[in-house]
Amino acid sequence: MLKAKVILVALGAALAVPAAMAGSTPEEDRKEAVEYFKQMFPDVPYEEYVNGQYALDEDRRSQWESLQDFPPYEFAVAEGKEMFETPFANGKTYASCFENDGIGVRQNYPYFDEKNNEVITLELAINRCREANGEQPLKYKKGDIASISAYMASTSQGKKFNIKVQDSAEAQAAYQAGKEFYYSRRGQLNFSCASCHVQNPGNWIRADLLSPALGQPSNFPVHRSKWGELGTLHRRFAGCNRNVRAEPLPAQSTEYRNLEFFLTYMSNGLPVVGPSTRP
Repeated sequence: MLKAKVILVALGAALAVPAAMAGSTPEEDRKEAVEYFKQMFPDVPYEEYVNGQYALDEDRRSQWESLQDFPPYEFAVAEGKEMFETPFANGKTYASCFENDGIGVRQNYPYFDEKNNEVITLELAINRCREANGEQPLKYKKGDIASISAYMASTSQGKKFNIKVQDSAEAQAAYQAGKEFYYSRRGQLNFSCASCHVQNPGNWIRADLLSPALGQPSNFPVHRSKWGELGTLHRRFAGCNRNVRAEPLPAQSTEYRNLEFFLTYMSNGLPVVGPSTRP
Protein backbone atom coordinates (compact mmCIF):
# COMPACT_ATOMS: atom_id res chain seq x y z
CA MET A 1 0.00 0.00 0.00
CA LEU A 2 1.33 3.41 -0.99
CA LYS A 3 2.06 5.56 2.00
CA ALA A 4 0.31 8.90 1.73
CA LYS A 5 2.42 11.99 2.13
CA VAL A 6 0.79 14.86 3.94
CA ILE A 7 0.83 18.43 2.74
CA LEU A 8 -0.48 21.14 5.05
CA VAL A 9 -2.42 23.80 3.22
CA ALA A 10 -3.33 26.99 5.06
CA LEU A 11 -7.05 27.65 4.75
CA GLY A 12 -7.57 29.21 8.14
CA ALA A 13 -7.44 25.57 9.27
CA ALA A 14 -4.95 23.02 8.00
CA LEU A 15 -5.98 20.39 5.47
CA ALA A 16 -4.30 17.00 5.36
CA VAL A 17 -3.99 16.24 1.65
CA PRO A 18 -2.44 12.89 0.70
CA ALA A 19 -0.02 12.84 -2.21
CA ALA A 20 -2.81 11.05 -4.10
CA MET A 21 -4.36 14.43 -4.85
CA ALA A 22 -1.59 16.93 -4.18
CA GLY A 23 -0.45 17.65 -7.72
CA SER A 24 0.10 21.20 -8.89
CA THR A 25 -2.47 20.83 -11.71
CA PRO A 26 -5.84 19.05 -11.88
CA GLU A 27 -4.44 16.44 -14.26
CA GLU A 28 -1.53 15.74 -11.93
CA ASP A 29 -4.05 15.32 -9.12
CA ARG A 30 -6.03 12.82 -11.17
CA LYS A 31 -3.04 10.77 -12.29
CA GLU A 32 -1.64 10.62 -8.77
CA ALA A 33 -5.05 9.53 -7.44
CA VAL A 34 -5.26 6.71 -10.01
CA GLU A 35 -1.78 5.53 -9.04
CA TYR A 36 -2.59 5.80 -5.34
CA PHE A 37 -5.67 3.57 -5.62
CA LYS A 38 -3.89 1.21 -8.00
CA GLN A 39 -1.31 0.55 -5.30
CA MET A 40 -3.96 0.38 -2.58
CA PHE A 41 -6.05 -2.14 -4.57
CA PRO A 42 -3.68 -3.79 -7.08
CA ASP A 43 -6.24 -6.45 -8.07
CA VAL A 44 -9.01 -3.98 -8.94
CA PRO A 45 -9.06 -2.99 -12.63
CA TYR A 46 -9.40 0.76 -13.16
CA GLU A 47 -12.79 0.51 -14.88
CA GLU A 48 -14.19 -1.37 -11.87
CA TYR A 49 -14.08 1.73 -9.68
CA VAL A 50 -17.44 2.78 -11.08
CA ASN A 51 -18.89 -0.08 -9.01
CA GLY A 52 -17.73 1.43 -5.72
CA GLN A 53 -17.79 -0.94 -2.77
CA TYR A 54 -18.87 -3.78 -5.07
CA ALA A 55 -15.46 -3.67 -6.73
CA LEU A 56 -13.93 -4.53 -3.35
CA ASP A 57 -16.18 -7.25 -1.89
CA GLU A 58 -17.32 -10.29 -3.88
CA ASP A 59 -20.15 -11.28 -1.55
CA ARG A 60 -21.74 -7.84 -1.63
CA ARG A 61 -21.16 -7.66 -5.37
CA SER A 62 -23.06 -10.90 -6.03
CA GLN A 63 -26.02 -9.64 -3.98
CA TRP A 64 -25.93 -6.32 -5.83
CA GLU A 65 -25.76 -7.97 -9.26
CA SER A 66 -28.86 -10.00 -8.48
CA LEU A 67 -30.77 -6.72 -8.08
CA GLN A 68 -29.81 -5.58 -11.56
CA ASP A 69 -32.19 -8.06 -13.22
CA PHE A 70 -35.09 -5.95 -11.94
CA PRO A 71 -33.56 -2.64 -10.84
CA PRO A 72 -35.79 -0.67 -8.46
CA TYR A 73 -35.28 2.59 -10.38
CA GLU A 74 -36.75 1.39 -13.70
CA PHE A 75 -40.16 3.02 -13.24
CA ALA A 76 -38.57 6.31 -12.19
CA VAL A 77 -36.39 6.34 -15.31
CA ALA A 78 -39.45 5.68 -17.48
CA GLU A 79 -41.24 8.56 -15.75
CA GLY A 80 -38.17 10.73 -16.30
CA LYS A 81 -38.23 9.95 -20.03
CA GLU A 82 -41.90 10.88 -20.23
CA MET A 83 -41.30 14.19 -18.42
CA PHE A 84 -38.27 14.91 -20.58
CA GLU A 85 -40.32 14.49 -23.74
CA THR A 86 -43.49 16.26 -22.55
CA PRO A 87 -43.71 19.83 -23.91
CA PHE A 88 -43.71 22.80 -21.56
CA ALA A 89 -46.63 25.21 -21.70
CA ASN A 90 -44.81 27.14 -24.45
CA GLY A 91 -44.49 24.02 -26.61
CA LYS A 92 -40.76 23.48 -26.14
CA THR A 93 -39.17 20.52 -24.34
CA TYR A 94 -36.00 19.94 -22.36
CA ALA A 95 -34.32 18.94 -25.61
CA SER A 96 -34.33 22.59 -26.68
CA CYS A 97 -31.90 23.47 -23.86
CA PHE A 98 -29.19 20.88 -24.39
CA GLU A 99 -26.59 19.89 -26.92
CA ASN A 100 -27.65 16.85 -28.96
CA ASP A 101 -31.20 17.36 -27.66
CA GLY A 102 -30.06 16.22 -24.22
CA ILE A 103 -29.34 12.65 -25.32
CA GLY A 104 -25.94 11.19 -24.41
CA VAL A 105 -24.61 14.33 -22.67
CA ARG A 106 -24.36 13.29 -19.01
CA GLN A 107 -20.60 12.71 -19.30
CA ASN A 108 -20.10 16.43 -20.03
CA TYR A 109 -21.44 17.55 -16.64
CA PRO A 110 -20.53 19.37 -14.56
CA TYR A 111 -18.71 21.99 -16.57
CA PHE A 112 -17.37 25.44 -15.79
CA ASP A 113 -19.35 28.21 -17.50
CA GLU A 114 -16.77 30.91 -18.26
CA LYS A 115 -19.42 33.45 -19.21
CA ASN A 116 -20.99 33.41 -15.75
CA ASN A 117 -17.96 32.06 -13.86
CA GLU A 118 -19.75 29.17 -12.20
CA VAL A 119 -20.00 25.39 -12.26
CA ILE A 120 -23.08 24.05 -14.05
CA THR A 121 -24.28 20.62 -12.94
CA LEU A 122 -26.83 18.56 -14.84
CA GLU A 123 -29.55 19.16 -12.26
CA LEU A 124 -28.88 22.90 -12.29
CA ALA A 125 -29.10 22.88 -16.09
CA ILE A 126 -32.42 21.02 -15.91
CA ASN A 127 -33.94 23.65 -13.63
CA ARG A 128 -32.52 26.55 -15.60
CA CYS A 129 -34.09 25.03 -18.69
CA ARG A 130 -37.43 24.96 -16.91
CA GLU A 131 -37.11 28.56 -15.76
CA ALA A 132 -36.06 29.73 -19.24
CA ASN A 133 -39.28 28.19 -20.54
CA GLY A 134 -41.55 29.73 -17.92
CA GLU A 135 -41.76 26.69 -15.64
CA GLN A 136 -41.19 26.50 -11.89
CA PRO A 137 -37.91 24.88 -10.76
CA LEU A 138 -37.96 21.41 -9.22
CA LYS A 139 -36.58 20.46 -5.82
CA TYR A 140 -33.00 19.32 -6.19
CA LYS A 141 -32.56 16.21 -4.05
CA LYS A 142 -35.20 13.73 -5.20
CA GLY A 143 -38.45 13.26 -7.07
CA ASP A 144 -38.94 14.55 -10.60
CA ILE A 145 -35.48 16.06 -11.02
CA ALA A 146 -33.83 12.78 -9.98
CA SER A 147 -36.00 10.90 -12.49
CA ILE A 148 -35.21 13.29 -15.35
CA SER A 149 -31.51 13.25 -14.50
CA ALA A 150 -31.56 9.45 -14.27
CA TYR A 151 -33.16 9.18 -17.71
CA MET A 152 -30.54 11.51 -19.18
CA ALA A 153 -27.78 9.52 -17.47
CA SER A 154 -29.19 6.29 -18.90
CA THR A 155 -28.71 7.66 -22.43
CA SER A 156 -25.00 8.19 -21.67
CA GLN A 157 -24.21 4.79 -20.19
CA GLY A 158 -20.75 3.69 -21.31
CA LYS A 159 -19.64 7.18 -22.34
CA LYS A 160 -16.54 8.31 -20.46
CA PHE A 161 -16.30 11.44 -18.40
CA ASN A 162 -14.10 14.10 -19.97
CA ILE A 163 -14.49 17.10 -17.68
CA LYS A 164 -12.40 20.14 -18.54
CA VAL A 165 -10.85 22.60 -16.11
CA GLN A 166 -9.99 25.62 -18.21
CA ASP A 167 -6.84 27.64 -17.63
CA SER A 168 -8.76 30.70 -16.48
CA ALA A 169 -8.24 31.83 -12.91
CA GLU A 170 -11.95 31.39 -12.19
CA ALA A 171 -12.15 27.79 -13.43
CA GLN A 172 -8.99 26.85 -11.56
CA ALA A 173 -10.34 28.50 -8.41
CA ALA A 174 -13.60 26.53 -8.64
CA TYR A 175 -11.67 23.27 -8.97
CA GLN A 176 -9.40 24.16 -6.05
CA ALA A 177 -12.39 25.15 -3.91
CA GLY A 178 -13.95 21.74 -4.58
CA LYS A 179 -10.69 20.01 -3.71
CA GLU A 180 -10.33 22.01 -0.51
CA PHE A 181 -13.90 21.16 0.49
CA TYR A 182 -13.15 17.48 -0.10
CA TYR A 183 -10.19 17.55 2.29
CA SER A 184 -11.58 19.93 4.92
CA ARG A 185 -12.49 18.30 8.21
CA ARG A 186 -15.89 19.30 9.57
CA GLY A 187 -18.57 18.41 12.04
CA GLN A 188 -18.41 16.97 15.53
CA LEU A 189 -16.64 13.86 14.20
CA ASN A 190 -13.97 16.02 12.52
CA PHE A 191 -14.10 13.99 9.29
CA SER A 192 -13.47 15.08 5.73
CA CYS A 193 -14.77 13.36 2.60
CA ALA A 194 -11.23 12.03 2.15
CA SER A 195 -11.18 10.51 5.64
CA CYS A 196 -13.51 7.82 4.34
CA HIS A 197 -12.95 7.68 0.59
CA VAL A 198 -9.19 8.26 0.27
CA GLN A 199 -7.73 7.11 3.57
CA ASN A 200 -10.13 4.26 4.41
CA PRO A 201 -11.81 2.72 1.33
CA GLY A 202 -12.28 -1.00 1.82
CA ASN A 203 -12.75 -0.54 5.58
CA TRP A 204 -16.04 -0.73 7.42
CA ILE A 205 -17.93 1.93 9.33
CA ARG A 206 -20.64 0.05 11.19
CA ALA A 207 -22.41 -1.91 8.42
CA ASP A 208 -21.11 0.29 5.58
CA LEU A 209 -18.17 -0.69 3.40
CA LEU A 210 -16.38 2.50 2.35
CA SER A 211 -15.89 3.04 -1.37
CA PRO A 212 -12.93 4.72 -3.13
CA ALA A 213 -13.29 8.29 -4.38
CA LEU A 214 -12.73 7.28 -8.00
CA GLY A 215 -15.91 6.61 -9.96
CA GLN A 216 -18.40 7.81 -7.36
CA PRO A 217 -20.17 10.39 -9.59
CA SER A 218 -20.56 7.75 -12.34
CA ASN A 219 -23.52 6.14 -10.57
CA PHE A 220 -25.80 9.09 -9.91
CA PRO A 221 -28.64 9.47 -9.51
CA VAL A 222 -28.76 6.36 -7.32
CA HIS A 223 -31.56 4.35 -5.79
CA ARG A 224 -30.56 3.71 -2.18
CA SER A 225 -32.35 1.07 -0.17
CA LYS A 226 -32.05 3.47 2.78
CA TRP A 227 -33.99 6.09 0.83
CA GLY A 228 -36.36 3.74 -0.98
CA GLU A 229 -36.09 6.00 -4.05
CA LEU A 230 -33.74 7.78 -6.40
CA GLY A 231 -31.64 10.63 -5.09
CA THR A 232 -29.16 13.07 -6.57
CA LEU A 233 -25.47 13.43 -5.81
CA HIS A 234 -26.10 16.58 -3.78
CA ARG A 235 -28.56 14.68 -1.63
CA ARG A 236 -25.72 12.29 -0.88
CA PHE A 237 -23.34 15.17 -0.14
CA ALA A 238 -25.83 16.51 2.40
CA GLY A 239 -26.26 13.05 3.95
CA CYS A 240 -22.50 12.65 4.34
CA ASN A 241 -22.31 16.02 6.07
CA ARG A 242 -25.01 14.92 8.49
CA ASN A 243 -23.20 11.65 9.12
CA VAL A 244 -20.20 13.55 10.49
CA ARG A 245 -22.49 15.83 12.51
CA ALA A 246 -21.94 18.83 10.25
CA GLU A 247 -24.59 21.23 9.00
CA PRO A 248 -25.40 20.30 5.38
CA LEU A 249 -25.39 22.97 2.70
CA PRO A 250 -28.27 23.54 0.27
CA ALA A 251 -28.29 21.32 -2.80
CA GLN A 252 -26.73 23.16 -5.75
CA SER A 253 -24.94 25.58 -3.46
CA THR A 254 -21.71 26.94 -4.94
CA GLU A 255 -19.73 24.77 -2.52
CA TYR A 256 -21.45 21.53 -3.53
CA ARG A 257 -21.21 22.37 -7.23
CA ASN A 258 -17.48 23.01 -6.89
CA LEU A 259 -17.15 19.75 -4.97
CA GLU A 260 -18.93 17.88 -7.76
CA PHE A 261 -16.63 19.58 -10.32
CA PHE A 262 -13.52 18.35 -8.49
CA LEU A 263 -14.85 14.87 -7.76
CA THR A 264 -16.07 14.26 -11.30
CA TYR A 265 -12.82 15.49 -12.81
CA MET A 266 -11.03 12.90 -10.71
CA SER A 267 -13.16 10.25 -12.48
CA ASN A 268 -12.24 11.35 -16.00
CA GLY A 269 -11.82 8.30 -18.22
CA LEU A 270 -14.40 6.27 -16.32
CA PRO A 271 -17.82 5.67 -17.90
CA VAL A 272 -21.27 6.78 -16.87
CA VAL A 273 -23.09 3.80 -15.33
CA GLY A 274 -25.96 5.62 -13.63
CA PRO A 275 -28.58 5.30 -12.54
CA SER A 276 -27.51 2.60 -10.13
CA THR A 277 -28.33 1.11 -6.75
CA ARG A 278 -26.60 1.42 -3.42
CA PRO A 279 -27.41 0.34 0.15
